[in-house]
This record gives sequence, structure tokens and C-alpha cells, in this order.
Amino acid sequence: MKIAEAKIDVIEFDVPRISINDARGGMGGKLTAGVLRLITESGVEGNAHIGDRGGGGASTIRSFQSAFGGRLLGTNIADREWLWHQLHRIAGHGASVHALWSHVDVALWDAAGKVAGMPVHEMLGTARRTTEVYATYPPRNSTIAGYVAEAVELADQGFRAYKIHPGAMAADEVVKMVGEVRREVGDEMRLMLDPNNGYDLRAALKIGHALDENRFHWFEDPVPWDDWRAIRTLSETLATPLNMSDSAQFLFHDAARVLEQGWPPTIRGTTRKIGITGLKKQCGMAEGFNVNCEVGTAGNSLMNAANLNVIMSVLNCDYYEYWMPLEAQQFGLQREILVNSDGILTAPEAPGLGFELDRDFIISHRVGAIDL
Repeated sequence: MKIAEAKIDVIEFDVPRISINDARGGMGGKLTAGVLRLITESGVEGNAHIGDRGGGGASTIRSFQSAFGGRLLGTNIADREWLWHQLHRIAGHGASVHALWSHVDVALWDAAGKVAGMPVHEMLGTARRTTEVYATYPPRNSTIAGYVAEAVELADQGFRAYKIHPGAMAADEVVKMVGEVRREVGDEMRLMLDPNNGYDLRAALKIGHALDENRFHWFEDPVPWDDWRAIRTLSETLATPLNMSDSAQFLFHDAARVLEQGWPPTIRGTTRKIGITGLKKQCGMAEGFNVNCEVGTAGNSLMNAANLNVIMSVLNCDYYEYWMPLEAQQFGLQREILVNSDGILTAPEAPGLGFELDRDFIISHRVGAIDL
């Protein structure tokens, strides 16, 4: 079944702005995003969202149009694997189009699932129907007391795991902070730390030892993803497993290289970088090394739904990443991704990605349309 129409609805909407304790300064305000619509000859529509809480949606849409405009019509929705192997040829000059193509891949899977009358996770092979989540905020705090209050807030909401983004907090303060958070929430809550590749080896070792003392579940992206010497030293020195990497440059073949080296102990992936096709492959590759592939946020509702479907098809991912505040990255669906009363997520049951577009929201916020 082939694509007969390909278009993007461009939408604009406001989300609450929050201050961020790092170079970004803040997130939110007026955002531009896109709804990719791939419509088959029989009228079945596959969708993906373009854009996220960090902004830059308008430039991403322009780049997407440049990369794929005129290429999608006539594509068979079953040709997802073939398309995966065309990405280097499409890009040319050694560039990567994986993060742009990922939207096409997700929309193709959504359409294929709807045609088959099956959720995407069932097409991939369902391994489970629930997953644990960890809650996380961007680094909105600058004090130890702020992180302690955030941990208590999430524990009171029923979350059993919390990932801390320390932002620009100094290393000595982070050491104190992780201890205070652990003392406040006790041993019942699993804790992770993610400084977004922000430390050098010396700072990462100091903080890593504090994570060991406070029984953290993982230490995510402590150093730049390609600082192999530091990653190896940290992996061999710390008891807390490293988990890498959410860096935009860390793609499928980079994951293959680190798995072959044997460190870090766990890796990361997301559909926003390599689509459903790539993420399923990466999780399977990690499983062959008895390694977890933890799935990071995809930045918006439909791409996160794609993450959720992949998670339900594998067993080597402990958590779904549940970003807060929810309104910062959830938009345009009739029913959003929400934890249940037990603090877990259940597998989608509807065909495709399992979530329906809120057509009224899209129409009321649409500022343009692009034919591809």
C-alpha cells in the first residue's frame, strides 16, 4: 500500500515557560510544531509529531521539507527496512538524516498498524503490557532544597523512580544534593542522575563516588559521549552503572561500537533519533550483549508513543522516561500518555501507535500546511 498524499500541518501554541539552570535559560513559551500526515491510497493516515519543548520546530520542519520533499509519494508503507538502508545515500557527504527520517519511520509504522488493525508493539512482537516509569524535570532548581522538594513532590504523586538533572550546579553541591535527596526519600525510590554530558573526568569521578554511596540506579551521560578514556575509567571504577548516550550524535553504529568495547554498562536510544525501526534494532543488538537499552524521551506526544510501543516489545529496558511538566511536551492528542493509579504505563490497545489526533486542537492552532 503506497503513500498518495504527504503533508505537514504547521501549528503554533503556548506552553508555560519555566526557568532552566543551564545555558538554555528557559523552556516553553510559544512553540511551533508539525503534524506529519502520510495518507495511503485507501485513505489510512499515519502520523508523527515534529518539534518539542525545546523549540526549534520551525527550523526542523524546514530541514525535513528539504530532505524529504518530493521523496515520499509512492512509497510503500511496508518498505521501512529498505528505507533504513537508504539513509546514507539520501544524506550524502557523510551527513546524518536519521533524526529527520525518524518521523517518516514512525508515521509509516502508525499507518501499517492501522492497516493491519494492530498496535505497533504487536507488530514488533509484544513482550509485556506494562512498564515502570521514572519521572524527571529539566534542571529547574539551583539549590539543594529545590531538588529535595522536587523528589518529595514526585514521591507524593506515587512515582517510584526519579531522575535528577542537576544542570549548572557545582560538583561539590551535587555531591551534597544527592545525599540529601536520598536521605529524604529513603531506599524505596530509585534515583538516577543526568548532567547531560556536562562533566570532565575529575568531576564525574567525585560525583560518581557520591552516587555509589547513595545507591543510585545509574549515572547518565556524565561526560561527552565520545570521551572514550573517561567513559572506560568511570565504567571500571564506579559501582553505579553509566548509561549513555542521549547525545544527538550517538546513533545506531555508535551504540554498536560501545557494545563491542564492553562499556558503558548500559546504553540509551530513542525514536526521535533512529525511529522505531532503528530503536528496535538497537534494543535487540544490546540484548545480544546482555545489556539494557534505556529509552529516552522523544520530546513530543506521538514520538513518545512510538517509544512506548518499542518498550512493550523488549525486555531489556527498565523504564519509560516520563518528562514533567507534562504540558511542556504533550500536545495534539485526544488522550495523552498518562501513568495509571499504580504509577505504571500500560501498552496501547488501539491500532497503530495507539493514540488518536485531536483534530480540533490541530485545526484551531494551524498556521499553515506544507505539501511534500
